[in-house]
Amino acid sequence: MKGCFVLQRRFAYVGHELIKFLKEDGVADEFCGYVQLRDSYNFLASQTDIKYSALILDEDIQKKYKREPLDLEYLAEFEKQYGSVWKYIDIDRVIRHGQLVREYPFDASPYTHEDLLRIAQVYIKEITAFLDTQKPDFVFGYVFGSLGTLLVHDIAKKRGIPIFTAIVPSTRNMLTVSRSYERLTYVENTCLGNVSTRKLPKYEEARAFLEEFRHKPFVYNKMQVSKFGGRSSQFLFMHPRRLLRTLHFNTLRIFIDYWSDRERATDYTTVKPWNYFVDRIKRLARVLRGHSDLYDEYDTSKRFAFYPLQSEPEASLLLLAPDITDQVILIERIARALPAGMLLYVKEHPSMVPLRPRRYYKRIKAIPNARLMYPSISSFDLINKAELITTINGTVGWEAVQLGKPVITFGSIFYNFFSFVGKGKGADNLPTLIQKQLDVKTDDEELIRYLAALFEDSASLDLMYLWEVETDEEKRRAGFKEFADVLARKIIAAHADAL
Repeated sequence: MKGCFVLQRRFAYVGHELIKFLKEDGVADEFCGYVQLRDSYNFLASQTDIKYSALILDEDIQKKYKREPLDLEYLAEFEKQYGSVWKYIDIDRVIRHGQLVREYPFDASPYTHEDLLRIAQVYIKEITAFLDTQKPDFVFGYVFGSLGTLLVHDIAKKRGIPIFTAIVPSTRNMLTVSRSYERLTYVENTCLGNVSTRKLPKYEEARAFLEEFRHKPFVYNKMQVSKFGGRSSQFLFMHPRRLLRTLHFNTLRIFIDYWSDRERATDYTTVKPWNYFVDRIKRLARVLRGHSDLYDEYDTSKRFAFYPLQSEPEASLLLLAPDITDQVILIERIARALPAGMLLYVKEHPSMVPLRPRRYYKRIKAIPNARLMYPSISSFDLINKAELITTINGTVGWEAVQLGKPVITFGSIFYNFFSFVGKGKGADNLPTLIQKQLDVKTDDEELIRYLAALFEDSASLDLMYLWEVETDEEKRRAGFKEFADVLARKIIAAHADAL
């Protein structure tokens, strides 16, 4: 078989390790790749472990738009098959929103309306031609969260090419394979396909896990949790030793990299040194001003629902909840739909505290029954004391499901699978849905069966540690091997089904 891997950003190094395992195990003998970031492309092009049949670089595709005449008839034909081209433009944090190269809350595209259409047109043509010539038997990617990667996903899917993706299911150190970026397809099939608990080998393990979690809740991966140590902790970087390290490893490195590599300097994903400096100054100014005067009292004697703000910009919103363009508007919808006398406690994501401006929180505080909580308050404590948890698709919702609390979601997420999770799709039915969810009871049997299927169809893998921290190549390879085996089984089974 031949595999096409979406090797975006730093995941390129992880994906390359998986490809090596698939090659060694005889699962596939040929590979091609769609690559993001020039550093990743240069690494893949220069390594000698795998000879890729073709590698195309996202940044090189984007540069072609300047010479591309706009063809509205071509785009119209594309939209007949795939829907609006804006689905692909709007999801892109860099091209559509100007973020990643600028720091949140910046949100402005550097391109005109016509430029955006020409960019989309170039990507469609290049990716179509790439799949035409490479003819992969399957596609694998981690997050299809940009214009190019989502086009790879949708064009391949339309052609009937099996798509596989890796999903972190926010449960212990686990990584699982799915045929959909919105759901855990294999877990659902395992759960639904075994009507007897005796057919789920991990059933008792799942029940013990749930009992342990409810007795003493714990985060699924400590590296995934940002800690907020109060306003004073935001100034630790000003200690002379830390300040010198920051200047050397961040600011100075960005300036040197920018001026030493002119090809990379012209890539649309490259951070301009002056913008980096300006955004850092703005962040420092926000930290100096602080938000302490905006936080409300955490009063557990009153009835309340809980809404955790989610980090932005993230694929969890742009890809899995494209209709939610403003969390404050959603918060107001929820607050207005709550029963009389019930408050909505809103807690910031700790990593966003230095980034959001005061005006954002003031909009929340203008909602009569909304209260802004201090970021250091435990989410587990809020979950346990709240009567209802509302979330777009955050980890807090999954934690609440496991703790037996009523949950309403507003985006796509794997735990929407459960019959007792409410799906908030429109403003009109939200008050009715809230009343229903306030009385809902968690089906523990359904939950345990799902966890048993999850344990059976996942690899034990501390992805973030291996990805971000581990430097020992042998340890990294050993860590990724179990997931590579899970992926290999799914690819082989899908290929056999297609024959």
